[in-house]
Amino acid sequence: MIRIVCMLIGYCFGIFQTAFIYGKLHGIDIREKGSGNSGTTNALRVLGKKAGIIVFLGDALKSVFAMLLVHVLFQNRYPDMEALLRIYAGAGVVLGHNFPFYMGFKGGKGIAATGGISLGMAWQCMVAVAITFFSIFFTTHYVSLGSLCMYVVFVIALVVMGQMGCFEMSQACLTEMYIIAVLLMIMAFVRHRGNIERLVHGNERKTYLTKKNKED
Repeated sequence: MIRIVCMLIGYCFGIFQTAFIYGKLHGIDIREKGSGNSGTTNALRVLGKKAGIIVFLGDALKSVFAMLLVHVLFQNRYPDMEALLRIYAGAGVVLGHNFPFYMGFKGGKGIAATGGISLGMAWQCMVAVAITFFSIFFTTHYVSLGSLCMYVVFVIALVVMGQMGCFEMSQACLTEMYIIAVLLMIMAFVRHRGNIERLVHGNERKTYLTKKNKED
């Protein structure tokens, strides 16, 4: 039951759609522009660099805040599984971001929110994720490729840190945490299936921070 509670807490944070709200404040529905995705990349392309930064921070921080709330509420009651409850909250955020009920379950892809999860789990995990994403992005300029590689590194970093005893949980709780991380990764790959197909065929769109990316 406590796991469901943590996921619901995360979902309530996740449905705060930064890109959608920012777009509405500027007179557009982000879902009707560009790729139709309510996330950082589409906000960057449609509304510009400032919008991309604001949306990224908003989507990442909602994971951090949800996980922090779960930490404050349950660290004393469930000290032996506190990190597991945090990732349940993070998973709830991604679900809320990807499938917001009030937007017809049409949201983003959860990449920025996952960046927030990595920080909410451990700063070392966040560093590994950030280095992976930005090194690939600045090398190839493919946001999708950087995002997918970031997810793989997120899972690997979580497993390595878990097995090193960084989360102070039983092996059963650690295994459950790994499963959640893998399921999140699978969902990310499924939601990026169009991007993967375009990457394979060499026609995925590149994104630049130093050039104009705006779309009508």
